[in-house]
Amino acid sequence: MKDFKTMGLPKALVARAAEMGMQSPTPIQAGAIPHALEGRDVLGLAQTGTGKTAAFGLPLMARILELGRPKPKEVQGLVLAPTRELAGQIATVLRSLAEGSRLKIGLVVGGMSINAQAQRLAKGTDIVVATPGRLIDLIDRRAVDLRATSFLVLDEADQMLDMGFIHALRRIVGRLPEKRQTMLFSATMPKLMEELAASYLDNPERVQVSPPGKAADKITQSVHFIAKTEKPALLIEHLDRHRDELALVFARTKHGAERLMKALDKAGFAAGSIHGNKSQGQRDRALAAFRAGEIRVLVATDVAARGLDIPQVRYVYNFDLPNVPENYVHRIGRTARAGRDGEAVAFCASDEVKELRAIQKLLGIVLPVASGRAWEGVEITPPKRRGGKPGRGRRRRHSGGQGGRAQAA
Repeated sequence: MKDFKTMGLPKALVARAAEMGMQSPTPIQAGAIPHALEGRDVLGLAQTGTGKTAAFGLPLMARILELGRPKPKEVQGLVLAPTRELAGQIATVLRSLAEGSRLKIGLVVGGMSINAQAQRLAKGTDIVVATPGRLIDLIDRRAVDLRATSFLVLDEADQMLDMGFIHALRRIVGRLPEKRQTMLFSATMPKLMEELAASYLDNPERVQVSPPGKAADKITQSVHFIAKTEKPALLIEHLDRHRDELALVFARTKHGAERLMKALDKAGFAAGSIHGNKSQGQRDRALAAFRAGEIRVLVATDVAARGLDIPQVRYVYNFDLPNVPENYVHRIGRTARAGRDGEAVAFCASDEVKELRAIQKLLGIVLPVASGRAWEGVEITPPKRRGGKPGRGRRRRHSGGQGGRAQAA
């Protein structure tokens, strides 16, 4: 299907989507929306930045529009997301799509007044977008009633498992009616995700538009082998080449992110940070400033890896490689959004060999080397002799250059 109009969506929703720039469905939308409108459970596998929110949001709103208004404290459709940032992003998109309709979209996340959220839920809500922890708090307060919730969406479900939300998910799902429509979307499909899908989905329609763990095709990737102490200088050198473009830098720890942000600020860059030690207000202000271009460099931990949807982000730097290889995919998925090109640059110190090997195994590729000499135990693309035959050596010195697109291993 190449047109939202032919999918059976309400005309008002199609018109609103067009006003928001959604002229034709993305592959995940084309695959998921027809099955969701038929009431089927859906298992959607797609990399970040492919339009998953509209893939579940449009059919969810279309079906709820067919129902009556919710009773006090009732929720008709529930969307669960792993982080506050992602939940806020989903709620923003759904509210935009629902503009002009009777649908009421609620946001339930930590870092905001729980009393105010309870008051809003008291009137009944068509769709609630929530993080599991805050929703459990409201359930314990008897501020929300999920017994009439006919629709459940688990977005970025693999990240929820990574963050330890499995017990919260079980508590929440146990309060929903057994007869419901469930849609589960994920960028990766680890074994525990398969078990989750088997438990919560009923004969689902599997929609997969790219292999789980695969990075976006328009992302140019490269790796620099460098000593840990030399990373800040190399980062500053790279950032200095594109001061007018937005860059997202990932650090492994909260303290490391804050320390790096201060170093960049001292070097003259308009930089901000977002991590778990920041209040929700501070995180929101940093994201707003980054989105507006008031700051050009945002240093983040993985708390932001799934919640950032800023198409203008051209560069992603993995200053520290992630301990979980799937997080590399989610990090670099913050660039090359909305059909744009993007560049993902990784810095690999000698104590990060294990992490790099895990990333390359997940991706099924060997990252092109931009500079430095590969550490012992790291696979690199062998140099080629004249005539196209590969040489015997697996390690060589690389210098300069921007790398290239990822090559098949």
